[in-house]
Amino acid sequence: MQHSIRTDWLERWALYAPERVAVKDDATGRPYTYRDLHTMVRRLSNVLRREYGLRHGDRVAVLSMNCVEYLLLAFAVQHAGAVIVPVNFRLTPNEIEFILSDSRPSLLVYQTAYQAVIAQIDASVLPPRSVPMALADERCIASYLDDASLPSDAPESSSAFTDPCMILYTSGTTGHPKGAIITNEMVFWNSVNTTMRLNITEGDVALTFAPFFHTGGWHVLTTPFLHRGARIVMLNGFNADRVVELCDTEKVTILFGVPTMMTMMSQSERFAGATFASVRFAIVGGEPMPIPQIELWQAKGVPIRQGYGLTEVGPNCFSLPEEDAVRKKGSIGFPNFYIETRIVDDDGQDALPGAPGELLLKSPVVSPGYWNNAEATEKAIEQGWFHTGDIVRKDEEGYYYVVDRKKDMFISGAENVYPAEIERLLYTHPAVQEAAVIGVPDPKWGEVGKAYIVLRSGRTATTEELEAFCRSGLAKYKVPKHFELIAELPKGHSGKVLKRALKERHMSSHA
Repeated sequence: MQHSIRTDWLERWALYAPERVAVKDDATGRPYTYRDLHTMVRRLSNVLRREYGLRHGDRVAVLSMNCVEYLLLAFAVQHAGAVIVPVNFRLTPNEIEFILSDSRPSLLVYQTAYQAVIAQIDASVLPPRSVPMALADERCIASYLDDASLPSDAPESSSAFTDPCMILYTSGTTGHPKGAIITNEMVFWNSVNTTMRLNITEGDVALTFAPFFHTGGWHVLTTPFLHRGARIVMLNGFNADRVVELCDTEKVTILFGVPTMMTMMSQSERFAGATFASVRFAIVGGEPMPIPQIELWQAKGVPIRQGYGLTEVGPNCFSLPEEDAVRKKGSIGFPNFYIETRIVDDDGQDALPGAPGELLLKSPVVSPGYWNNAEATEKAIEQGWFHTGDIVRKDEEGYYYVVDRKKDMFISGAENVYPAEIERLLYTHPAVQEAAVIGVPDPKWGEVGKAYIVLRSGRTATTEELEAFCRSGLAKYKVPKHFELIAELPKGHSGKVLKRALKERHMSSHA
């Protein structure tokens, strides 16, 4: 009976609320109603099948920044029973080649801005067909959507509930990226979890600016909002000034961002004058948000609901209730409704109460595995439990806290050291804007900490002062042995700090 669960959400909302605005394109100001979305998706689904020969299970690779056409294309591909493969447009041609070689798409959709990149890709891995997203005077995805002469009478969706609808490639710490398989079932249950925990209603408004090659762009708010019949405002990318402005002008009710984005918004010249009157709360994920930033947003009347998730699980797995934003700041809250959890020690046994351990998750939002990678799948998923690689602890009230990434932990003189604990302390120093701690080799202790610090504009602090500050709040073995002041921390496309790059920086400086 599982397969009877509807995968075509737009059809129902086109019936229930046809004139309600579903999406507004910030670049053009154009609104799209639920009827518009339903009609355009059916029209494009027809084109993909009849003109481009798209069949059930085929992959469609997309090299594009965010746009409304991209969103509609994804729904059309899903409606046709095919699988969309969002490609990170910041990758090199060699990196893109691997994704194309691994996923073997039958069609490539691209923005013309990336034609030069495509020209550098080995022709043997390029799909047999390609089409631009938008191009004047030529057939493209945008022209199909708006061509009323094309039929929009596509049959019922051929996409079953358990079918894959997306492959999202995640950057690994070593080797090639892995393609996490996202199914219709995962998208559905993630939406249910999100709607229940965030109390999403038809009257809610959110901004979509996280890139579509990242799970946050699709599944933190975009797909749950469209499942619920709410409204999203589509941005081509993240611009701190514009996001702050839109919170008031579009009456945004739920704001999403990773800590780096939230910091950039708080530093915007428009932040002081913004009211955020309509914003019920902000949900933050990707990595722990520094306590001073939580307090800054709270002072503006915006509670921070720290969350937690992964591409392979959801991604909305945990959420902190907004009424606990201050009392339990730093916590990721509780697991969402249809998520089961375990915290295990190094032997795979349940950790003692209050003790840190690796977080395991079981849920219908867990991916069936990685595309063309049985070895990685078997390593990550055991008896239905997904091994997150994150170290967490649970307090006496049942609130969860991320201690650190399992791979980021280092052992110094037989003691486990979690960089996130050191970073949390450093963020409370008035001169520190950003901090990242890694483990580096040491002849005496095996490994010791090295802290990379970005200072606030106009503030000063010496490495000796920062070391003394750490000594005042940490056990001696946790205090980094090395401190380095740098202009900026290396970050990935989602805003996360790239600790691998910091380790490479350290190794090259000590070569």
